[in-house]
Amino acid sequence: MKRIFLYVLVCMFLFSFHFVSMAEDSLVEGDTLFEKGDIASILESIPLYIEAVEANPDSYEANWKCARAHREYADHALEGEHEGWKDICAEYGKKGMEYAEKAKELEPEKIEGHYYFGLSAGTYSDGVSILKALKEGLKGSTQDAFYKAYDIDKMYDIGGPMLAIGRFWHQLPFPLRNKKRAEKYFEEHHKYFPDDPEGLVYYAELLIDRRKKDEAKPLLEKAIMGDEPFFSKLAKEMLEDL
Repeated sequence: MKRIFLYVLVCMFLFSFHFVSMAEDSLVEGDTLFEKGDIASILESIPLYIEAVEANPDSYEANWKCARAHREYADHALEGEHEGWKDICAEYGKKGMEYAEKAKELEPEKIEGHYYFGLSAGTYSDGVSILKALKEGLKGSTQDAFYKAYDIDKMYDIGGPMLAIGRFWHQLPFPLRNKKRAEKYFEEHHKYFPDDPEGLVYYAELLIDRRKKDEAKPLLEKAIMGDEPFFSKLAKEMLEDL
């Protein structure tokens, strides 16, 4: 009887080890594709991250990386104005939120789940509209996620939490929008990352909105010279409109 019990335990261990090993292999392959950075490779990485989650549902790393890949694919589609980008943002943003929510539950003290939940919610709202996202009650959960990420590590992802909070308060519709609060976080981000093209464009956009065009102009001129084509193009268009 003892031998049978021991045999069952060994089989259970080997079965569990097999799936953990599968999850790790899928993560490595997914990371290799994701790190290439182009939209096609990011899209290819998603099934591998899903495999990793299915093989090990309680893997924090698999869940947050799956959320990140979904969000990044949709963000690339938006920036490139790919056909159907709104539908892509809605679908992949929602999926990103689901995986990030699981990551938050697994490791609430770590930043990635909170951060990518907030970003995925923003991407989802790009697809369905901010008003629809607000009607679905996403303001509170998105705000909480970004502030939690900020508290854990505001410097993460080139100061992403600072930039995200600034963008959050600036993009909300009236009367929820808070330009003064947004400017506080954009200023802080600019202090730490003065050459970041995304930060320069979003900060300049707020300054223009606050009738500070003279302060916005040098930020846009700097962003044009940056290494991110999407934000260089956006900065050029904004400068032409000043």
